[in-house]
Amino acid sequence: MPLQQGSARTRQRTVLLVGIVVLLAALVLAVVLASLLTHGTHEVSPQILKWKDRGTTKNLQEVILGRCYNYITAQYPELGDKDCLKIWESLKDAFIYKHPCNITAEDYQPLMELASHPIPCNKSLFWSKTNDLVHRYTKSNQNFLTLEDTLLGYMADKVSWCGDPSDPGINYESCPKRNECESNPGSVFWKMASKMFAEAACGVVQVMLNGSIEAGAFRSSSIFGSIEVFNLNPDKVSEVHIWLMQDIGGPQSESCSGHSIQRLISILEERNFKIVCEDNYRPVQLLQCVNNPDHTDCRLCTNST
Repeated sequence: MPLQQGSARTRQRTVLLVGIVVLLAALVLAVVLASLLTHGTHEVSPQILKWKDRGTTKNLQEVILGRCYNYITAQYPELGDKDCLKIWESLKDAFIYKHPCNITAEDYQPLMELASHPIPCNKSLFWSKTNDLVHRYTKSNQNFLTLEDTLLGYMADKVSWCGDPSDPGINYESCPKRNECESNPGSVFWKMASKMFAEAACGVVQVMLNGSIEAGAFRSSSIFGSIEVFNLNPDKVSEVHIWLMQDIGGPQSESCSGHSIQRLISILEERNFKIVCEDNYRPVQLLQCVNNPDHTDCRLCTNST
């Protein structure tokens, strides 16, 4: 009998120990799962992914597709072989479900290849701090194309996008500015598109700069000053024409002999480009005068020969 009682007690202890082990294992598993769930919630917390710039443009897919189809059918039917659906998918794949500070050039490479097209020689027009004026000019004069007049630039102009690791993979509330993180979807896209636009330029190219900016018309930190200038090909580009435009009635902060323009000319000369600089290029100044017909600057402009 004592042996049987001892054996029974041993079995009871074994069952009890197994039960305790199972209970402890369940508790550990619960703690681990809770920790993972909490960590995951932390990563996609709206507080963490709250940025200073506007969020992804509403109905981005429809906007991109609509612009793409309009460009290749109504504006440049010779590009009708472009696949707008593939272009949209490649743009979406570049940023969806990705942290908006971890975007790379490789993310956009398929998009660049799908949407690229030749730029006719003598038509490339670069710009810095003249956004409104330069695009008013290209709308009135079809002989010139800015980056925003190419398929890539036309689709992306004035829209924004960025991803989010959580569903739905797109952040519609906010996106990071360049000073928050350099590798954000917008900055990486425009740098790549600008580089490609400069590389495609041939013949005579133009650049429109703002001579009314106190800090100087040419800025080394601008897209033009940091990317486009250094990706122009001296073997393809014969001349660079600088159009230095001053605001009608605005400050005349710099002319072609100014400090920043001379710095630009030095950079271009070092790269073996021929340069022509013109203050207040007349065709563009006449366009400025459309909105200021009675201003003294415009009367002088009208009466000049």
